Amino acid sequence: MSNKTFYITTPIYYVNDVPHIGHAYTTVAADVLARYKRLKGYDVFFLTGTDEHGQKVEKAAKDRGKTPKEHADLMVDNFKNLWKTLNITNNAFIRTTDDEHKKVVREILQKLRDKGEIEKRSYQGLYCTPCERFWTDKDVVNGNCPDCKRPVEHIEEENYFFLMSKYQDRLVKYIEENQGYILPEMRKNEVLGFLKNRTLGDLCISRPKARLAWGIPLPFDENYTTYVWFDALLNYYSATKYLAPSDIEWWPPDHHFIGKDILTTHAVYWSTMLMALDMDLPKNIFAHGWWTVDGQKMSKSLGNVVDPNEIIEKYGVDAFRYFLLREVPFGLDGDFSINALKGRINGELANELGNLLSRTIALIVKNKKEGFPKRDDTKYISVPDTPTFFSEGLSEWSNTFLKSFDFFMGKLQFYHAIGHVVGAIKGWNKYVQETAPWAEKDHDKISNTLYTLAEGLRIIAVYLYPFMPSTAEKIWQQLGIEKDISKIDFDEEVKWGKDISGLKVKKGEILFPKVEAL
Repeated sequence: MSNKTFYITTPIYYVNDVPHIGHAYTTVAADVLARYKRLKGYDVFFLTGTDEHGQKVEKAAKDRGKTPKEHADLMVDNFKNLWKTLNITNNAFIRTTDDEHKKVVREILQKLRDKGEIEKRSYQGLYCTPCERFWTDKDVVNGNCPDCKRPVEHIEEENYFFLMSKYQDRLVKYIEENQGYILPEMRKNEVLGFLKNRTLGDLCISRPKARLAWGIPLPFDENYTTYVWFDALLNYYSATKYLAPSDIEWWPPDHHFIGKDILTTHAVYWSTMLMALDMDLPKNIFAHGWWTVDGQKMSKSLGNVVDPNEIIEKYGVDAFRYFLLREVPFGLDGDFSINALKGRINGELANELGNLLSRTIALIVKNKKEGFPKRDDTKYISVPDTPTFFSEGLSEWSNTFLKSFDFFMGKLQFYHAIGHVVGAIKGWNKYVQETAPWAEKDHDKISNTLYTLAEGLRIIAVYLYPFMPSTAEKIWQQLGIEKDISKIDFDEEVKWGKDISGLKVKKGEILFPKVEAL
């Protein structure tokens, strides 16, 4: 156990949804950061899960002739199985139907009620049943919900309200004083615009049990169930009470990774709830963009929802993981197309990375059947016109490269972190061409060139591991390195100059076979 902790979450995904590229994107991004932090010596708690209460679950279960819990038990496997396929290393999977979660929700509700933060009042307003959400006249568009575009209905009833409005000014001040609280910057500006251009209302946090039975009963009034968003947001806290190692203080989270469609609920609802509870706010809420498909918005009606399972089956797990974080800067909207995926596979993965490994292994097998000699630095001969990242010496290159990579990862700039590694891979391929070991006659020059290539690949694998864990493992296996790459010390392993004398390379399958272009 270290003295460094790192707590990261994905949203809890709606159990009725069929997992698509958006779910995969958020979860892979969180997994990349969790893997990286573990290698950097952190105790990591990585949480994901499912949101299982509400009217839509209740209705779907009824239509199937099942209880809501039976229905949820079946649907939750869609996510659990996909995370297993995607090589996701979450430490815990929370379900809002967990008894322990429900207990924490009721405790929090009672605490807020005792503090005078919840009150009962009559309410009339516009309600969207599919979204399970009240809207104001200003919000609705031609009588339709601004989110799902379906008609809203006028409802008048008594309900319980969290006094969210009293925290409006405090939240604005907090966001402005904590620049990294909401990222990217454009999302922070959206939230500030939302808060400054309207009067924040109070949040209805209950539904009459007669209208919604499938939910957590309020502890102070069993005739009402808890509003699904109030229940769902508390998962980030409740999980630390029964799913995380109890000997570590995990609160507050380092990152909530979410899609931009649920930014308001997290940045406003969740933030004010925590303020009312006198709890620390998360260190960061990061809302990434949406994926379109061939330039069109994903929708069931268009039949263009990307099923990650199908993509993985055809093109491989690591290629899909790589594409998600390489294709577009994290935070912006991205477009998915099979052509773009094939371009990444054939270009950077097959032509650059795969080619570098296969030619290196082939050269070593041809020249050094007995294994690697230890490189003799006194005999290392620099080649004119070597790639620019060698100009300062290989040891110094490895130090500066680490600093840049750490910077990108710290800023959640996965696109640039991967691009940084791709630049190095291209440099090593150029180095092969410049040194031309197949034409070299001097034994010492060949030895040093082959060591340099093998050492470069060893280090590249470490940098690739968070993004493409299976690929990194295969690179080490082919180099004859038997160490478990998932348990290394990141900073130590990327230092230049490891003694790999005596290692026997093991020629393996091609990392990324080229795929036929459309």
